[in-house]
Amino acid sequence: MPTEILMPALSPTMEEGTLAKWLVKEGDTVQSGDLIAEIETDKATMEFEAVDEGTVGKILIAEGSEGVKVNTPIAVLLEEGESAGDIATSAATPEAAPAADAGTEAASSGGSDTPAAAATPAPAAPTAADGARIFASPLARRIAADKGLDLSSLSGSGPRGRIVKADVENASAAPKAEAKPAAPASAPAAAAPAGPSADMVAKMYETRSFEEVKLDGMRKTIAARLTEAKQTVPHFYLRRDIQLDALLKFRAQLNKQLEGRGVKLSVNDFIIKAVALALQAVPDANAVWAGDRVLKMKASDVAVAVAIEGGLFTPVLQDSELKSLSALSAEMKDLAARARDRKLAPHEYQGGSFAISNLGMFGIDNFDAIVNPPHAGILAVGAGSKKPVVGADGELKVATVMSVTMSVDHRVIDGALGAQLLQAIVENLENPMVMLA
Repeated sequence: MPTEILMPALSPTMEEGTLAKWLVKEGDTVQSGDLIAEIETDKATMEFEAVDEGTVGKILIAEGSEGVKVNTPIAVLLEEGESAGDIATSAATPEAAPAADAGTEAASSGGSDTPAAAATPAPAAPTAADGARIFASPLARRIAADKGLDLSSLSGSGPRGRIVKADVENASAAPKAEAKPAAPASAPAAAAPAGPSADMVAKMYETRSFEEVKLDGMRKTIAARLTEAKQTVPHFYLRRDIQLDALLKFRAQLNKQLEGRGVKLSVNDFIIKAVALALQAVPDANAVWAGDRVLKMKASDVAVAVAIEGGLFTPVLQDSELKSLSALSAEMKDLAARARDRKLAPHEYQGGSFAISNLGMFGIDNFDAIVNPPHAGILAVGAGSKKPVVGADGELKVATVMSVTMSVDHRVIDGALGAQLLQAIVENLENPMVMLA
């Protein structure tokens, strides 16, 4: 029976992507694990592997197609003995195919044992006795129904435990468990207020000259996530000035000693280390929001915003509290370089509990950053500049001062706790030798 190859979800947040390039053509034979396409997500271009073997019977989505939704059929795979004539008309037009199951099944992707055509539709997604959903491909559900199999008694061998054709073909029939009735659907939430439509905005400027810039996947994702963050995260802001003279002197000494190793530490490297150690000193602030609970993290996984053409990445430096300044510096340089080339893997820019955004190199004195969920906070770093300050002895002097603003998710961190975290960051930066203790 022909099998659909579905648009994969290559990251937890991916909803659609661009089918950048086919690495196979119709008539090619593929094995499980063979590279068959390049998929461009909002963050990177990644290779997509076949999860089953067969012959490429028909390519449904042309390379270069943008905005292909996750779980949309993109090609049809034929098993041994099948021909292109076995592909039903409905399979040749993805628009006519029913919507695929979302959620975990979308994230598992591939789904290449899903039939492109069948005489009868696949049974609805089954549930276990406790009401939990059982993830199984449409073909596996159909075979299970024909054999009288209870899917809740099977273990899946597909991606993320999904039950696939081989699992049900090798199983024996067993009595079906009674499914728990689904709870009544709750009333839909009120829609969030939306701004003026694209047509309305264009009409406002119809008498003016302008160039229309098409949004790519990254820009769409940034717009959606930051809008969601400002609408759903209760932000509050804490501001401090930090005197950098001791740090700059210490940095110059270290760089001179490290010159022979080709290491040059930046102020940002010290900020990463200061934040990592502060999260250990104030462990209640080293947490993330998880919907109905807070997850307190053990390690300090610090995300750092990196500007690239058309957007930004926030690569994560894991276990930052355990790494030396030179190790953090080398890792940050590598992550930033690969971020600009869009070569980061999803696990390198997802996660973390706290972020840093530094615009000081652009001459910005101070600014307020937006918390990137599920992080509990983000430190916005401005430029260091010479300013008059009053010393501990009451005398007026000139010092290099850097302004920082910490944006905090109030669901995770309250005001006093946030103040403790920021104080720990300040103390680390104003007494840099402490960070080496």
